Amino acid sequence: MTHRPTPEPGALDAEDVSVVVNGRTLVDRVSLHVAPGEVLGLVGPNGAGKSTLLRTVYRALRPTSGRVLLDGEDVWRMPGKRLAQRLAAVLQESTGDFELTVHDVVAMGRTPHKRAFAGDDAEDRAIIMDSLEELDVAALAHAPFDRLSGGEKQRVLIARALAQRTGTMVLDEPTNHLDLRHQLDALRLVRRVGVTAVIALHDLNLAASFCDRICVLDGGRTVATGTPQEVLTRDLLAEIYRVEAEVSPHPGTGIPQVTVLPGARRDGIR
Repeated sequence: MTHRPTPEPGALDAEDVSVVVNGRTLVDRVSLHVAPGEVLGLVGPNGAGKSTLLRTVYRALRPTSGRVLLDGEDVWRMPGKRLAQRLAAVLQESTGDFELTVHDVVAMGRTPHKRAFAGDDAEDRAIIMDSLEELDVAALAHAPFDRLSGGEKQRVLIARALAQRTGTMVLDEPTNHLDLRHQLDALRLVRRVGVTAVIALHDLNLAASFCDRICVLDGGRTVATGTPQEVLTRDLLAEIYRVEAEVSPHPGTGIPQVTVLPGARRDGIR
């Protein structure tokens, strides 16, 4: 990318965050520290609390207790526009079908950096085009967003977050609906731009390949946090996912690779 350098990556902290909804504890006293420029993966089974925790970070859900800090400042005390200048979010699902073109959706990422009702200037247009090209959706720029496939929509929403040019990003299952090539492209992009990132993923091998550290959640609680080598163990996978799996270093990279053994479960059910 040749236009408008990405701001300095931020430090992101969750301090003893809990979320209780209708009497049910979805996140239970989770604390995390993500250093500037670090990529942290959130993994765990369905219902582990990954999406709920991320929602507290991008202010879609207020924590019942605890706080979320960006560079030491409580995100819930920051003006919304200033937070949007510093933190971008890619949600697990689109909030709806926009009656906009792909270009218009990506251009929404520039809104926090402009005055109300201001049009796009040359720098905005360059950033928008860069973002479209980075996610391989430039050819769809004039297509209606609501007519795209699920994978195309996901790439457009990642492009919108990229156009926001923040130093910190949270991404909730960003590889959903993407084919193998675009899964790799999206995660490589996050690494390349050098932002601080928290990424919820189901694919443990992608998490091992692209994340500096991994945090495992289960039942809303933190089970383990550490490097992929420290966290992705046979015993942990049996405990959390109730599956038998082999974990071995990739012969070329040394990165842990998880192979689930079909038909075998630690609880004996087949």
